[in-house]
Parts: sequence; C-alpha cells; structure tokens
Amino acid sequence: MSNILLFTEHLTMQFGGVVAVDDLNIKIPTGEITALIGPNGAGKTTAFNVITGGYQPTNGRVTFDGEVIAENCPRAKMKRIYNGSYKEPYTHTVVNKPDMITRLGMARTFQNIRLFKDLSVFENVLIAKHCHIKAGLLGATFRLNRAEEKEMAADAHDLLERVGLWESRNEKASSLPYGKQRRLEIARALATGPRLLLLDEPAAGMNPKETEELSQFIVEIKDSFALTIFLIEHHMNLVMDISDSIYVLDYGKTIAWGTPFEVQNNEAVIRAYLGVDEQ
Repeated sequence: MSNILLFTEHLTMQFGGVVAVDDLNIKIPTGEITALIGPNGAGKTTAFNVITGGYQPTNGRVTFDGEVIAENCPRAKMKRIYNGSYKEPYTHTVVNKPDMITRLGMARTFQNIRLFKDLSVFENVLIAKHCHIKAGLLGATFRLNRAEEKEMAADAHDLLERVGLWESRNEKASSLPYGKQRRLEIARALATGPRLLLLDEPAAGMNPKETEELSQFIVEIKDSFALTIFLIEHHMNLVMDISDSIYVLDYGKTIAWGTPFEVQNNEAVIRAYLGVDEQ
C-alpha cells in the first residue's frame, strides 16, 4: 500500500440513532483524483469532516501517509445503541484536531465558501501560510521573525501568480466574482502546503462555463503542485471528466466504486440517482 496516501477502514459516524457514514473503506492513491459522489444526504460531507478532524469517528480508523490520524470505537451510551454495520470495535483512540491534520499535509475547502471577506485576496492567502509559522508569540510580538514573514509574503505572491489571482491581490475577497472566490478558497488551501487536497462541491453554484474552467483548474493544480485530490461533487460531467476513480455513497453506505465508466454504468448507482419503476 506504499502508493496509498489516505485510506479509511470501517469508518463509521453515528449521531444518536442515525448512522450517517456506515463502514466506509476508501483508498486514495497518491497523485490521483478520487471522487466521492451520491445523492443529497448520503454522508459525503460527514465523511470529509471525520477525515479532516471535524468529527471523531464512532468506529473505525483513518490513516494518512502511513500514520493513523483518527481511530475510535463505540463508548458509553453509544456502545449500547451502536447501529453500524461493522460490529468489531477498534481498541485505540487517536484524536487529531483540524489544525494538526492541516500541518500533516491535508487541506480542504467547503460547500459554502469560507473566506475572510473583508480582507484582501493577498491577506487571505497570507493568513493560511501562518499555519506553518516557526516564530513563537514573543518573536511575533517584537517582530523578530521579519525574515520568515518576508518569505511567507513572497510565497503568497508566487502562489497567487500561479493560480491567476495576482492582479486581484488588493481586492476584497467579497468583491470577487463567484468563480474567483472559489479559486481563492482553493488557493488559500494550497497555501498550507498540502499533499492531499479535499474539495467539497467546488462547482456548487457555478454556471457551465465556470464549471468547465474549474475542471481545467483542478487538473492544472494537481500537476503543478504534485497533489492528490479527493473530491465531492454533484456535477457529473466534471466528475467523469477528471476523476481516476469514484466511490458512490447512498444512505451512508458504499454502493459502488471503480472507474468513471464502471460507475456510470452501475445499476445500483443508476437506481440511487434516478430511482426505479416499481412495475
């Protein structure tokens, strides 16, 4: 599994009596684009939230670059009401908060754009660079880290040029057109220096032209920044065009996985999206 950057083992997330993600087993190969699709409410974003440390799993394990970053088993009341398909509990508890996971080399975007809207494009990217700052509170207070700040500013400059946002660097994030706001959110994630980039519905709200441009942009940054990309998306043309492999969730369960061709011809996937005639 040396080429697998991230994998989940029996990953389960239960809220009260509702199992939002049920026995999820996903392998994300290094250097590829993997998509996670499914109808609304299938558990896709919940899976992202567990992987990136927003939620602690109810059961199962997440491994990133050979290191276990999340692991848990049902406890206390949950042990009594647990409804996950995988019944064997894990024996260890491993917890990493989102900031710790970011420092390990994983970054994400969100369905709803989350920018510092009153700050400039440049400031949004520069802030993201600070997750790897070496100076402590004392050094930052007395500006003893000027060399480090200068280097971060230069890196932000370079990044904005590479993603086509340098000319907009002094504009407020809120003043950008919608498509550029999406691009800025991705740029801010790139500023953290990830190896794995998780994109949660990046084409949401985009028109066909913007979606086509986004498809090209995702492929470009994957190659330019040597990224592995894990993608949630409802725009099937985008998913089928750029994905190397696809996993399909329905009611928290994996109902199909494979290449785009295999998935789009899978009867279970067709039923989940289109339904079936009872007669």
